[in-house]
Amino acid sequence: MRDLILASLAGLSFVLTAWRWIVGQRFPLHRPLAAAASLPGVTFLKPLKGCNAETAHCLRSWFGQRYPGAVQILCGVASADDPVCPVVKELMAEFPAVDAQLVICSQNLGTNGKVSTLRQLEPHIHHPLIVLSDADVRVTPALAAQVTPLLADPGVGLANCFYRLANPTTLAMRWEAVAINADFWSQVLQSKSLRPPDFALGAVMSFSAVYLRKIGGFAPLAEYLADDYQLGRHITQAGGRIELSTTVVDCREAPMAWPEVWAHQVRWARTIRVCQPAPFFLSLLGNASLWPLLWLLFGRSPMSVPVWVALLVFRTLTAAQQQSRLTQARAHLPYWWMAPVKDLLDVLIWAAAFLGNHIDWRGQRYRVLSDGKLLKV
Repeated sequence: MRDLILASLAGLSFVLTAWRWIVGQRFPLHRPLAAAASLPGVTFLKPLKGCNAETAHCLRSWFGQRYPGAVQILCGVASADDPVCPVVKELMAEFPAVDAQLVICSQNLGTNGKVSTLRQLEPHIHHPLIVLSDADVRVTPALAAQVTPLLADPGVGLANCFYRLANPTTLAMRWEAVAINADFWSQVLQSKSLRPPDFALGAVMSFSAVYLRKIGGFAPLAEYLADDYQLGRHITQAGGRIELSTTVVDCREAPMAWPEVWAHQVRWARTIRVCQPAPFFLSLLGNASLWPLLWLLFGRSPMSVPVWVALLVFRTLTAAQQQSRLTQARAHLPYWWMAPVKDLLDVLIWAAAFLGNHIDWRGQRYRVLSDGKLLKV
């Protein structure tokens, strides 16, 4: 009986991994849309806090957008003393023709500091289309012109972009790169193959001001940890459909060591566990390195050895291919072993998601409540 259970779990993990790989292969990543002669005006929202060596390059990519329509850039910070303020002012001087504004958002309008900033940027929005992006996102000059046309259909409430960790400079970040560049985007597509998405991906989100007004602005998101998830959820509840853009953006992070990456992964896992508890709990079934290994270690069938080898090779090769496809770069062969190691560490991350409710985010410690809201500690 034990052999049968472990063999079945190993087989199921293979099916789920293969399914994820197939939907990833079918999605037209990086396929550009036809250029439009004109588009409605767009406002870029950039909630900011602090800066690093990548910040100026990431922000410059937004100031340099080639968009066939009016563009407004709103950069929001909680304090005029924030070190990112001089960076924004230098870019505003470098691009004097761009309608850009640095807004000091000093009010505390909710537990989620990012949403508090967005609520104070909201009255300054001038255009019918909005693109909201994280501070560490670097984009091509055509990004806005590629994403906003998806909103031309009035049934589309929000358009997402997949993202890649573009600068994994440490071994710990290479581990995280497997999670983001190989697995996350294909997991999203796997979920989409079951039902239409009702969540948003936070790196770059494009939506209309009409839908923002329908959901009551950013105020309903103010107490939640996963503001991107809640934005997508509120928009779908208001009748909007969520689309996935074929454009991929870069997330460029400062070098991180193992403790920082570990804390990031645990925060991410606890976020997903609160938002989608049942799918997160069942996600362990798709761990194609764990179940074959358990069958090998605790089973008695001679078939466990060739199955373990075959699934190890399959997992490694498909992860490398998915990562290469998203990043448009050749796989780093010296790191072939990262995918199975990442899978085994994921078991600890998965367990940690259930063993605590505290996270550290933006220099503040919070407790995540069962409904996804934040409570400052």
